[in-house]
Amino acid sequence: MGELILNKDLLNLGKEVISILKDKGYEAYFVGGCVRDLLLEMEITDIDLTTNAKPEEINKIFEQVIPIGIEHGTVLVRYKKESFEITTYRTEGTYSDKRHPDYVQFIMSIEEDLKRRDFTINAMAMDEKERLLDPFKGREDINRKIIRAVGNPKDRFLEDPLRIIRAIRFSSQLGFSIEQETLQQMIELKGDIASLAQERITEEIRRLFLHKYVAKGVRYILNTGIDNHLPIIKEYPYVLRDIVDRIKPIKEFSDLISLFHIKEKKIPISKWIKEWKCSKETRKNAEALVLAYEEYMQNGLHPVMIYKLPVHLFNNFIDIVYILQGTLISIEEIESFYKELPVKNARQLAVNGSDIIQLLPDKKPGRWVQQLLEEITRQVLLKKLSNDKEVIKEWAKCHLPKEN
Repeated sequence: MGELILNKDLLNLGKEVISILKDKGYEAYFVGGCVRDLLLEMEITDIDLTTNAKPEEINKIFEQVIPIGIEHGTVLVRYKKESFEITTYRTEGTYSDKRHPDYVQFIMSIEEDLKRRDFTINAMAMDEKERLLDPFKGREDINRKIIRAVGNPKDRFLEDPLRIIRAIRFSSQLGFSIEQETLQQMIELKGDIASLAQERITEEIRRLFLHKYVAKGVRYILNTGIDNHLPIIKEYPYVLRDIVDRIKPIKEFSDLISLFHIKEKKIPISKWIKEWKCSKETRKNAEALVLAYEEYMQNGLHPVMIYKLPVHLFNNFIDIVYILQGTLISIEEIESFYKELPVKNARQLAVNGSDIIQLLPDKKPGRWVQQLLEEITRQVLLKKLSNDKEVIKEWAKCHLPKEN
């Protein structure tokens, strides 16, 4: 078993949890992604366990147990300040809503539990001595760099069509190819994606675009025709096709929204946000990125552009420029511009709205106040105007709007 694991302590604590369950007479195993990542010698950031102990029995064994998914037999155990998700062996009924099983039945067999999982690389279990239980040859598929459905792929995708996108997300994450029969069923059943809640699709697509092999994942989306079943993209497929050659892992879903909007400007950001069920924060960040990109295309790196771009989006902006233009901007360039800004936010400007209004006490406050403040800020950023209250007031008197 590989030793290149960045959180060995977490793995060892998981072994302790397994040992505690076994000491009480139950079976328990590591399962799913943590087993896969251990075999791949990747960092393990969270650990899932499975056991034949039922939730109420787990509750009696550990002091801190949180019933996060009790209806599906899942609890969260807090042990030595770490969290471990533990699920009771189970089998599932049909998925009438193509999302949730109609019923969950607790069982006593780990092999039966592994049968219900999506892909062979996720259907392995491992005990506290790192002995592998691998009834569907997941380790072999890891060695072959293959994503293959457990059992009949048609059945797996009919149970939950989100697995069609998940297969591609794992390809993007691991760089693996999708096994031919699994891929064929994804193509045949891709229309079932329409039955899914959009939030689930958005989250899976978001994760797909985070990973190293995102170009491989995007090509799978295009080659399978899954793009024909994604909101807005199905009507404007070029927004995705046009970025595939230079696509790189993005940092936030807002980056993707901004890329799509720039490729098809007649679709407003608000429409992308609404149809993809995104947050207000995603919209705010996408709007900031689009504004920065447009100003960059007009004037290059520029003090006013850097001032308007939130600091936490600097690297996101760099990615967008590269994907759309092939231009490499270094973070050092942007940070150097930022460091030299005379003011970095509105609070640092020597005057505010009240100061401007006092210059024209008889004029009704309105949009003109903000417009004048924006022009003052621009002049200060370009170092054409000193950030001094009296100097700015004298300048503003010469640039006040004409009274009606």
